[in-house]
Amino acid sequence: MKKQLKDVAEVAEDVTNSKPLEIAARAGFAVSGVLHFLIGLVAIRLAMGGQGRADFSGAVAELAAQPAAPVLLWSAFAACVALAIWQTSDAVFDFEHLPTKKKVGKKLKAALQAVVYTGFALTLASVAIGAESDQRRSTSDLTLQLMKAPGGTFLLFLVGAAVSVTGVAYAIRGFRKSFIKYLRMPSNEQARTAVTATGIAGYAAKGVALLLTGLLIVIATVKADPAESTGLDGGLRALREQPLGIYMLAAVGAGLICYGIFMAVRARLARM
Repeated sequence: MKKQLKDVAEVAEDVTNSKPLEIAARAGFAVSGVLHFLIGLVAIRLAMGGQGRADFSGAVAELAAQPAAPVLLWSAFAACVALAIWQTSDAVFDFEHLPTKKKVGKKLKAALQAVVYTGFALTLASVAIGAESDQRRSTSDLTLQLMKAPGGTFLLFLVGAAVSVTGVAYAIRGFRKSFIKYLRMPSNEQARTAVTATGIAGYAAKGVALLLTGLLIVIATVKADPAESTGLDGGLRALREQPLGIYMLAAVGAGLICYGIFMAVRARLARM
């Protein structure tokens, strides 16, 4: 029985490390880039007084409004599923040669990335089949359900804090340029500079967006008001209401566009 399980694991590892899946997984990075690019555009539109939802459901809705929307949505869905499978494979099979502490951290990071891309895939699929997807409302609903659950308030506070800390980590990664180690950088100096610049701006903006999202979850928990937990869209709208908020929102939007471009470049340059 143990040998059979080992054989199955080896087959699964071979499949998840196959070239076709790698190509599809790289496309998942590109899809993430497109979604972040669209969120950035919506954020700038909001800064200028326009309308739209500056979150992933809003970005997917923008895709759904394009010609050949079903092809775009289902192709993006397949790419995100492939990347989720690839990240799951990393979480299960990879990093075994590392020291325990580092191995656990790497595996946890890969598992969280798998969850993120699974979420992207589910959002894409729900819109492709005609279901309404509103992350602002769903985030508030999830917050309410957790508040009602035993220990839910404490768990919700931890989630909000974790999202905020992740935002800070993203910003630090950008300014330290530590994302470079995950790429096969181009040999051309100008291209290297362009990739580095978009990465710095993109990670910083992504960090701000995650920090705002996490803070809203914490505020909703402290106030015991689920309506305060409005996700990324609510965080960016709250930023707009601050002094000089429209300029800060426009800057974050431009940074998210840079992050989108960076993720599209990562689809080509990533070390898989």
